[in-house]
Amino acid sequence: MKTETPRPVRLQDYRPPDYLIETVALDIALDPVRTRVRSRLAMRPNPDAGKAGAPLSLDGESLELGEVRLDGKALAAGDYEVGETCLVLPRVPRKPFALEIETWVDPEANKALQGLYRSRGIYCTQCEAQGFRRVTYFLDRPDVLAAYTTRLEADAGEAPVLLSNGNPVERGMTGAGKRRYAVWKDPHPKPCYLFALVGGNLSAVTSTYRTRSGRKIDLAVYVEPGKEGRCGWAMDSLKRSMRWDEERFGLEYDLDVFNIVAVSDFNMGAMENKGLNIFNDRLILVSPETATDAVYEAVESVVAHEYFHNWTGNRITCRDWFQLSLKEGLTVYRDQQFTADMRSAAVKRIEDVLTLRARQFREDGGPLAHPVRPDSYAEINNFYTATVYEKGAELIRMLHRLVGDAGYRAALDLYFARHDGQAATIEDWLACFADATGRDLASFARWYAQAGTPRLTVGEAWDGQTYALTLAQRTPPTPGQPDKLPLPVPVAMGLLDAATGAELVPTHVLELTGPAQTFRFAGLPGRPVPSLLRGFSAPVILERAASPEERAFLLAHDTDPFTRWEAGRALARDVLIAMVRDGAAPGPAYLDALARMARDDALDPAFRALALRLPSEDDIAQALAEAGTTPDPDAIHGAREALTRAVARHLAPALAELCEAMAVAGPYTPEPRAAGRRALRLAALGLHARLDDGRRAARLYAQADNMTEQAGALAVLLAVGRGQEEAAGFARQWGHDRLVMDKWFALQVAHAAPAAAAATAARLTGHPAFDWKNPNRFRALFGALSANAAGFHDASGASYRLLADWLLRLDPVNPQTAARMSTAFETWGRYDAGRQTQVRAELSRIVATPGLSRDMAEMVGRMLG
Repeated sequence: MKTETPRPVRLQDYRPPDYLIETVALDIALDPVRTRVRSRLAMRPNPDAGKAGAPLSLDGESLELGEVRLDGKALAAGDYEVGETCLVLPRVPRKPFALEIETWVDPEANKALQGLYRSRGIYCTQCEAQGFRRVTYFLDRPDVLAAYTTRLEADAGEAPVLLSNGNPVERGMTGAGKRRYAVWKDPHPKPCYLFALVGGNLSAVTSTYRTRSGRKIDLAVYVEPGKEGRCGWAMDSLKRSMRWDEERFGLEYDLDVFNIVAVSDFNMGAMENKGLNIFNDRLILVSPETATDAVYEAVESVVAHEYFHNWTGNRITCRDWFQLSLKEGLTVYRDQQFTADMRSAAVKRIEDVLTLRARQFREDGGPLAHPVRPDSYAEINNFYTATVYEKGAELIRMLHRLVGDAGYRAALDLYFARHDGQAATIEDWLACFADATGRDLASFARWYAQAGTPRLTVGEAWDGQTYALTLAQRTPPTPGQPDKLPLPVPVAMGLLDAATGAELVPTHVLELTGPAQTFRFAGLPGRPVPSLLRGFSAPVILERAASPEERAFLLAHDTDPFTRWEAGRALARDVLIAMVRDGAAPGPAYLDALARMARDDALDPAFRALALRLPSEDDIAQALAEAGTTPDPDAIHGAREALTRAVARHLAPALAELCEAMAVAGPYTPEPRAAGRRALRLAALGLHARLDDGRRAARLYAQADNMTEQAGALAVLLAVGRGQEEAAGFARQWGHDRLVMDKWFALQVAHAAPAAAAATAARLTGHPAFDWKNPNRFRALFGALSANAAGFHDASGASYRLLADWLLRLDPVNPQTAARMSTAFETWGRYDAGRQTQVRAELSRIVATPGLSRDMAEMVGRMLG
């Protein structure tokens, strides 16, 4: 791999392709080290480009070229040029033509997991964003849509199952019965990033689905033999997703088959290839004994997400990769809606906001900040980010809130009718909303173009009759965008009676459209208590000073679940900041309010579990930095531990009761109510362990009959400095199961004492089961290290050095995963000079390494500034 200087691709430079591809016929003979790929492309000049006869440049990487034919004639070596990343034909017809190309690839050697590779003997592909160019030479861009026919052939013993996109049209044997073949035809034009194939020894769990129009769809989930019993939840989630999309949006599936394949080595979570979704097996394989409640919910959500892409991503794709959020932000919002309907909408919203703040707000506030639609990139793999996905979903949510349910449905119906079979843009999307609802969305488009998290400040006045609420907005500068324009911000709010807690003004949406606006409410019986940003109606940071008593009042009386939870969260944050900055002790307002909430059996147990969870150490570090205080990771960790103990002492009479009362009788079920009870039980157990040195947790670990409670009890024990014997037993029990062992690696590092975190991680890298080339295993260990905030930022710098060492080892093998893991360093600018010096040294060491990938060079370059 050569050292590359990242060259930016810019949105403003977009041009339509000079040529289009009408149909693609692929004939692929699979072999572990020498797979032959023959492609026949029916091509024509693109009239929108107006460059008929121009040289044809096809993308290609890590390919061995065999033969090139143009309209049936074999080309001599002088008729084309082969570069490191392209195949160029200087002269092609000015009319439609057929281009045939033969290439050879080595799947076994492909450890980058992009293009065609092998995972534990299974052939599979990952072509988004630019992996198809590792399969054959092609116009590898999302605005080139073609209909595909794919013939696969392989040794019958090695690959008895051969799958591709579309519907199966032929299967059989050849080569005197030694080789198996299958032909698949996808009638729907698609970009090449949606191409997929799978071949190998796989077992299928099958079922059928009847659409609302009466069509029968054959469904299958393919897994390694012996794992069929862990696929039922994925199949159930798929059927519910299909029904939900029909009932909610009138969207019916459009092929005769829908296949899911689970593989062990996968850089991402899953991929929505048309009719053949390929999944990281951690998001398919579940059983009560091996998967936690959180994993069950993730499987449900991601299966839905990839299925929903059939319309929002496949039938309508993105014109270029700058429009990535057009498919991802919209589909994230759709899967959030689905999960909210399947489970508790209130709890789901809180969980989504926690994720947004932990990942996207952090991204928006640092050197990696970028708009939802970036202006440029050097490596598109680096922009599969929380901003594109989660913030992109928040923009869809705001649009939905602004236009209402009927307007949102009308806009989506128009979008599907107008752009089906096309590669669309953000402008196309917003035009559908404008045309369907009559709203002027010119200023809303700034949300897609402007990076950063807006801050909303609040001013209030009461004259004895009228309450005046003044909202003002500002967005701090971000890299490359020093000046910000005001954004349209929907602020859902209500007003509560300060004496009784009764709602005086029910939820009402204020639209802040300028730098500042004042909204007045007359005829109130007294000065109200405002409940602001209900449902987290916009991805902003609300800056409003409030007393502990007011926050406790909202925690007790607010009718909106999100703002009720937010009041308790803000109370805890204020207490922690005061403990870190001033050495203050936690006051009664927070502790008493938390005790009342914990004992309130009228509240959803899942909600109570979330309310008992303290803000993370990273949350407090960010809050301190924004307040102008340099965060001290050790002081934050100490304060959080001290508050945890104080909460445990204050809630002591209730904790044992909750641990017993929230036990779920009978066989395990992942349904939301049972999961919520387990979540509250484990939250209470974590606090109780501060009082009994983990004895109750040890008993639960020994008695647990499901992974939620077994792993949860182990985490509690490790967090209080115990659990070594249980951790050893866990490894003996589950050493045969890769996915469960990922938890074992992660838990030990995540809950290590800060001073021991780096040493613990380093020791585990020497464990025989640490397969660093497997993305799940690498993320489990080093993701846990970066999440252990005080341990990662230990003043010794040991964690910084350890992570940098391993990133440099991984980068030549799997640059995509290595670059994504490098974001652990993105907050380095908030810390003290000593830590900054250490991080800068490691980033400088990485960027100076010869042969660094384009992926890593871009990420580290941006973090260094």
